[in-house]
Amino acid sequence: MWEFLKQLTDPNSIIQYGGLWLLLFVIFAETGLLIGFFLPGDNLILLAGILCKAKPELIQANYIELVLLMVLAAVSGNAAGYWFGYKAGEKLYSRQDSLLFKRRHVDITREYYNKYGGNFTLILARFLPVVRTFAPVIAGVIKIPFFAFMIYNVIGAVAWILSLTGIGYFLVQIFPGITNHMGYIFIALIVLTAIPVVRALFRKGVPDKRT
Repeated sequence: MWEFLKQLTDPNSIIQYGGLWLLLFVIFAETGLLIGFFLPGDNLILLAGILCKAKPELIQANYIELVLLMVLAAVSGNAAGYWFGYKAGEKLYSRQDSLLFKRRHVDITREYYNKYGGNFTLILARFLPVVRTFAPVIAGVIKIPFFAFMIYNVIGAVAWILSLTGIGYFLVQIFPGITNHMGYIFIALIVLTAIPVVRALFRKGVPDKRT
């Protein structure tokens, strides 16, 4: 079981052993299941774009097919998260911490809703680890109209998938040897996407001196 979880957090293992369908499941699960916050969505999407060009036998889909399937998985995952939040309602805020659920993740996501509003948060959250898992759930809890939710759900999914796969796909054409340096790229992407979340955590931990 532990070995399986380790593979689920390794983008290379996900694609190498699970292929396209496990890749799609992980994208769905990261926003469709509360336990998906630990999954490597950004790195996985970037890697999929790279391998689609460099090693197409692992992906078994052309670039257009890959993007469409991944967008569908991302949109479906958000819709599932919205449904869960809609059913769970305010009970989610009183849920106790567990191994796979942390109340602070909900609090961070609510901070983004308070600062940017529901619609923009649904787009922005796609690029933020942890926040993208809980953003659709909170949208369901606060009862954002489903039609409006789906519009921004689709916009966010297209922007997220197309930008990261596009970067990966075209980087291979510019730097053919990039597959030999994936570890450094993953680290850089993790740092860049984690900065906003770390800042939100830090702000929550610092008392407001104006009061």
